Amino acid sequence: MPYFDHNATTPLLPVAREAWLRAVDEAWQNPSSPYREAARVRIRLDSARERFAQFLGCKPKLLVFNSGATEGANDVFRHWARATDPSLRVAISPTEHPCVLEAAKESMGARLAWLETTAAGVVKLDALDRLLGQETLAGVVTMAANNETGVLQPWSEIAQRCRARGVPFFCDATQWLGKLPASRLSEVDWVIGSAHKFGGPKGVGFLKLPAGAEGFHGLRGGEQEHAHRGGTENFPGISAMLAALAEAEEKKVFLEMQRLAWREAFERDLGARIPGVVVVAKTAERLWNTVSLLMPHTENHRWVARLEKSGFQVSTGSACATGKNGPSHVLAAMGLDAIEAKRTVRVSAGWETTEEDWRGLLDAFAKVAIELQPAATQVIQP
Repeated sequence: MPYFDHNATTPLLPVAREAWLRAVDEAWQNPSSPYREAARVRIRLDSARERFAQFLGCKPKLLVFNSGATEGANDVFRHWARATDPSLRVAISPTEHPCVLEAAKESMGARLAWLETTAAGVVKLDALDRLLGQETLAGVVTMAANNETGVLQPWSEIAQRCRARGVPFFCDATQWLGKLPASRLSEVDWVIGSAHKFGGPKGVGFLKLPAGAEGFHGLRGGEQEHAHRGGTENFPGISAMLAALAEAEEKKVFLEMQRLAWREAFERDLGARIPGVVVVAKTAERLWNTVSLLMPHTENHRWVARLEKSGFQVSTGSACATGKNGPSHVLAAMGLDAIEAKRTVRVSAGWETTEEDWRGLLDAFAKVAIELQPAATQVIQP
């Protein structure tokens, strides 16, 4: 069944599975233990950290391996709450992932200042400039790429502005990594990511620290991760995460333009086949794999169910928001009302998705549109 929900999670890549199995067989010992076999695991862990740091363009000692982006986000905001002047605010985009928004609200509370965004959900740089000029901030927070719409933030420009003002910048790169090159993330102070978003296993991720963050502590416990996070290191998971990122960086990210052309052709042809369908944030720069569609009629869960019966897996939006009452906070921040949000379907492809898969999904959408259309709605046949 063609899978178009890669922004929720990705299938484990063969190279990641092989790396994990090899590590489980050969390097299962605790790397903090004193005997020789454990020391060999420590050497392999240090080597993995060095190579991972090369992809991010940072020093190995600034990488903290953890359970994923949610843990990283909570740790960053708890650290900021402890280490920054309580009179200073943290500026944050309203379209962030729930793991960032909820962690920020929990730790920073009334200290949050909401960044202005365009109708596409892109942070307004002129508004940020004014804010940076008006007050001293404890930090600025924006994601690199939105998980619901695929919209890319001008995070490199934001990093430059924050650096010029001496303001820490925190970026959630979870949807960026594995889809676009990671090297420029060296410009960012704090970065989080999760392996399962780019072909690695669930339950493993990382946090990149800025220079001078020696006092940072995440999970309390032992002295692992250069005393930044307690708990026995998950070397098999780390090894698999590295293998997945390495494959993306070395063999896939340069294929972006080809995959972007497939997505654009899908959007164009879908508009011709289903009158009234709207691509959310159509004119904004977006990930090559992501399309958020405002359907002309019928609630999104019915589209998802019918498309699954037709052999295609898509989503209504963020998997992490499933079960919450009300419309998507991302779509609400972009000006969509609750009724429109309930008609929105998210499509997110992967590197293994073929051009034929996109065409098949197009035909499936057109077929389902006929099945679900109100009497007054006409669907154009190919």
